[in-house]
Amino acid sequence: MARYETVIGLEVHAHLRTQSKIFCGCSTRFGDAPNANVCPVCSGMPGVLPVLNAKVVEFAVKAGLATGCRINPVSVFARKNYFYPDLPKGYQISQYEQPVCEHGHVDITVDGRDKRIGITRIHMEEDAGKNIHSAAENLSFVDLNRSSVPLIEIVSEPDMRSPEEAVAYLKALRSILVYLDVCDGNMEEGSFRCDANVSLRPVGQTAFGTRAELKNLNSFRHVQKALEYEVERQGDLLDDGLPVIQETRLFDAAKNSTASMRGKEEAHDYRYFPDPDLVPLTLAAADVDRWRSELPELPAARRARFVTDFGLSDYDADVLTAERDLADYFEQTVAAGADPKKAANWMQSELLRECNLSGQSPLACLLPPSGLAGLIDLIDKGVISGKIAKQIFPDLYANGADPAEYVRQKGLAQISDTTALEESVDAVLAANPAEVEAYRGGKTKLMGFFVGQIMKATKGQANPALVNELLRKKLG
Repeated sequence: MARYETVIGLEVHAHLRTQSKIFCGCSTRFGDAPNANVCPVCSGMPGVLPVLNAKVVEFAVKAGLATGCRINPVSVFARKNYFYPDLPKGYQISQYEQPVCEHGHVDITVDGRDKRIGITRIHMEEDAGKNIHSAAENLSFVDLNRSSVPLIEIVSEPDMRSPEEAVAYLKALRSILVYLDVCDGNMEEGSFRCDANVSLRPVGQTAFGTRAELKNLNSFRHVQKALEYEVERQGDLLDDGLPVIQETRLFDAAKNSTASMRGKEEAHDYRYFPDPDLVPLTLAAADVDRWRSELPELPAARRARFVTDFGLSDYDADVLTAERDLADYFEQTVAAGADPKKAANWMQSELLRECNLSGQSPLACLLPPSGLAGLIDLIDKGVISGKIAKQIFPDLYANGADPAEYVRQKGLAQISDTTALEESVDAVLAANPAEVEAYRGGKTKLMGFFVGQIMKATKGQANPALVNELLRKKLG
């Protein structure tokens, strides 16, 4: 029996999909040349004044509405003071005592059990720049392109009790933000990232233990591995009668371990105070109501509808609603006439494989939903076999050709003419007398051998059902 209970809380930073930064007009575009998207405001020049981007407010409120938060009619921007080379002002504009959203939740399911994870707050803030260290040149550089890119920070309650629950919460939260189209959810580029606070306490104890904060978690796998390591590390310390130190630790993906970075800061270390250059933000009830009316169907509701309306399994519905583009592609495929279960199977195998290889989202690929529906229809009508369909799928995906026309041009239509197939069956049986005798002697598993030989002779175009029927008749 476990001696300790794990307590995990997550702080998620999500880049908002605005065209310009939160307090200036510079582009938020990722991947541009260093310091290409910088102005006096986001580079912290003396005497400049920030101007709030209204789209940031809309996106933050929509995230709060989608997670069941209370939307505060008045919120205040604050200065979070600390020194670092990528923070030229010497402070970060954030929110502290009066955030824009509070007291929400995200529902998760782990091992068949439903659980609600509380959200303490969602607040707006600007991102810092980026330090780039070159070991080869023994130099460090500062890129301010990311400085003042708009963020929302989503702070959970310490409600998670395992790494699995933390990953499930992250996935659910990311899915919500992507559905809202307020964040692209790209963890590798840092537009969706998290810090994890983890502590242990003896089972039955209500007081929290000393926590460590984990940073550098840029994938779901890294979150899982870092938390697993940290739980084991803290457990070993407690078993040995040693204290857990409150600190910030970095996760090393190569070593699958965490290492001490610095002592953990408390809120008072940042000397928060209201930003004198920004007036309190007052939200009009009409604006909040309009943004609420613009919310799309969210992942949980869509997942439930896919199970009810399309008869999908919980697993299939989970996969197909994980990304909004994928769910849209599925619904459009079904609307074009495809059987829901067959569409789900093709999408989870062939379509997702090609999307992953090409790095495209389903709706960005050349094969439209109507094309996948047409391919499934060719199989249902016996024009081509499932095997042929899988063989030609990469071509259809790559060039967006109409499946029926492609099959006609390539001469791939399934052979369903009894006379033509009888000739192939007779030829295969005549060429394999020993196997025919063995089959008639009771080795019925040889049926697969005969079918395979006929399919080979017809280049996979023979109708399998008709081949089996003819073989059974001729073999007796």
